[in-house]
Amino acid sequence: MSLPSISERYAAMGGRYYDDFTIGDNYPHLPGRTVSQQDNSWFTLLTMNTHPLHFDEEYAATTEFGKPLIASPLTVAIIVGMSVADVSAKAIANLGWKEIRLTHPVFPGDTLYASTEVLDKRESKSRPTAGVVSVLTRGFNQHDVEVCVFERQILVPKKPV
Repeated sequence: MSLPSISERYAAMGGRYYDDFTIGDNYPHLPGRTVSQQDNSWFTLLTMNTHPLHFDEEYAATTEFGKPLIASPLTVAIIVGMSVADVSAKAIANLGWKEIRLTHPVFPGDTLYASTEVLDKRESKSRPTAGVVSVLTRGFNQHDVEVCVFERQILVPKKPV
């Protein structure tokens, strides 16, 4: 038995080709993801983020929030990860990010959801077999309050001919 070629495996993989994106489309990203204090502690250790607001409950109790906050880069990473299956599973590269905004705090126990809107697309000037897709991704908590929003540009292959 022989395995399918790399190109055959890639074609069968989830995600969208450049041709599959339509400006104005909106993709809801499910399932949601509940973020725990353990996730938060691991992330702060992995990234060497030593701010006590993320892992010291006694310190966090003295702040305006009264409890630990989820580290904002973890929030962004989860929201991006939620979007991969719909937006960038076939991507060649992320080309850039614009105005990552953290619009509401995220706390341990919050459940995150996300959706992405296709803003623009154009053929690549340097790669005839790819195009650039611009998207706006928003993250929300379980109360439907926006917690994160960002725009990114992704280089995506066209469907194989």
